[in-house]
Amino acid sequence: MAPFATGTDTPHSIDEQDTSNASTITVLASTRAVIEDRLTEATIVISMNTGKITSIFHSVLPASSFPAGTPYTDYSPHVLLPGLVDAHVHLNEPGRTEWEGFWTGTRAAAFGGVTTVVDMPLNAIPPTTTVANLEEKKAAAQGQCWVDVGFYGGIIPGNVQDLKPLVKAGVRGFKGFMIDSGVEEFPAVSSTDIAAVFKELADEPTTVMFHAEMIPPITASVGDDVQWSLPPLEPTGPLEKYQTFLDSRPSSFETYAILEILSMAHLAPNLPLHVVHLSAIEAIPMIREARANGVKITTETCFHYLSLAAEQIQEGDTRHKCCPPIREQSNQDGLWQELLNLDDSIVKTVVSDHSPCTPNLKLLPSHVLGAEGSLKAGCSSDEGKGDFFSAWGGISSVGLGISILWTEAMRRSLSVDDTIRNIARWCCVNTSQQVGLERQKGMLKVGMDGDVAVFDEEAEFEVQADSMLFRNKCSPYQGKTLKGVVKDTWLRGRKIHSRETGFSEKTGPRGTLLLEPRAHKRFLRLRLFTFVSVQHAAIVLCFAGPTLDRYHARLHATIMMLYSGKSPPWDLGMSTRQEQALLDFGGEC
Repeated sequence: MAPFATGTDTPHSIDEQDTSNASTITVLASTRAVIEDRLTEATIVISMNTGKITSIFHSVLPASSFPAGTPYTDYSPHVLLPGLVDAHVHLNEPGRTEWEGFWTGTRAAAFGGVTTVVDMPLNAIPPTTTVANLEEKKAAAQGQCWVDVGFYGGIIPGNVQDLKPLVKAGVRGFKGFMIDSGVEEFPAVSSTDIAAVFKELADEPTTVMFHAEMIPPITASVGDDVQWSLPPLEPTGPLEKYQTFLDSRPSSFETYAILEILSMAHLAPNLPLHVVHLSAIEAIPMIREARANGVKITTETCFHYLSLAAEQIQEGDTRHKCCPPIREQSNQDGLWQELLNLDDSIVKTVVSDHSPCTPNLKLLPSHVLGAEGSLKAGCSSDEGKGDFFSAWGGISSVGLGISILWTEAMRRSLSVDDTIRNIARWCCVNTSQQVGLERQKGMLKVGMDGDVAVFDEEAEFEVQADSMLFRNKCSPYQGKTLKGVVKDTWLRGRKIHSRETGFSEKTGPRGTLLLEPRAHKRFLRLRLFTFVSVQHAAIVLCFAGPTLDRYHARLHATIMMLYSGKSPPWDLGMSTRQEQALLDFGGEC
């Protein structure tokens, strides 16, 4: 390679399908790329054998810098972002595939530059609450995933003994509900259940997450039944009015549940805790105070809380129903203010919480986009439609997130360059850390997966069926014009979707299941011993001092050759998996 080579100023591309000789690398370049929190020129080299980034040059090298036939694309002036990691998606398979599935859900993700999704444990049947149930989910996912997929485990009453086996089986974390989940196979947990979970997982390398809503007690002493009781008051107005629904899920539901979590955090002081889909800004001060006092707790918010407001929701438009609910414009403004408080924000990640269903469960009246059919004399009726209390709660948006976020940021006149870096932080770096994938996903860095989203911040599109690739085309974003388009999506160095040409149907899905068990960070540097045979222990010891320089040189040479997809001239005595472990270790060191 010629790091100082010069070339033409014209963007150009050499398609890998057009090359006669198989190349061992793919090269992506642009005048704008987010490289470890910096927006800079970059040329990124990805091994086709390992799918890992092997080199990054901080300039745009021409195609002539690489061997003839090397797949090469200069995307200037578009932005190269790390592939997004959506850490909150309901794929619903097996069991409710009429709602969503691995095939449709992951295609929708790829459309929007998401290269990793983490599937929630509920809404599939069975839920991911045991290893046996996880095995059913894994079997259902085989051959269907267009992007990489991880799984969360579920916390329900009585499954404490299943949690450690699920950690060992590779779940990325756990989620429990503190209020009725809406599906009978995933009941809410009580304070007693939570205490038992904290004690069981206190020293495990995992994260425990909560849907944090509880109905606050209305007397001085209320037991755990408060978590299942119906709202204590009658509706404040017609059931088709969004304000009536919003009144029934006040911010006190969230703050009371979060206080309950914080009151038990001392039972597992080293266990990371996480509040999913935070909506109420009233919870922010209490979480900030807890963090200042040493509690390991983070939160996420969602694209819909950052872009939709209660005042704008029309009567009967149940596409907007979710729990916690979309709140007022002032609440949305508060979430943005907190999110942009980068040094001290308690909101670390932004996710979709893609929670679809079939259109009939949304009970949409005929005047709402996405409704089943339309009113015709004697043929259909809106009777019973538009009821926010009876409709299924959930927002469909997987694959639209980056455009939603960008559109709202530009409406707020935020800095273009800062927003590009922030999106990488909120939707790539921090989400990968949340699920223990920070050594593999979320950054454009040597040793990481070659997952890339090519972002055109100037392009616009209207959200219609052709841009909602999830199974059911029912979303509050339908009909809206969004700014910012993902032109191409790359997974481990291979293009899986192009806005112009669609999916690589001939090669089919390339996604893998991310089931490598999480490890404590303090043990990560010792993991090489798990994969490398005893005769290579001396190589690892090179990090102990200068007396083993010869082994250090061989380790470095081995890693460089593996990065390049070549075999070292000496016998490693390793399997492919062991070589990959050595490659990962070298990238970390």
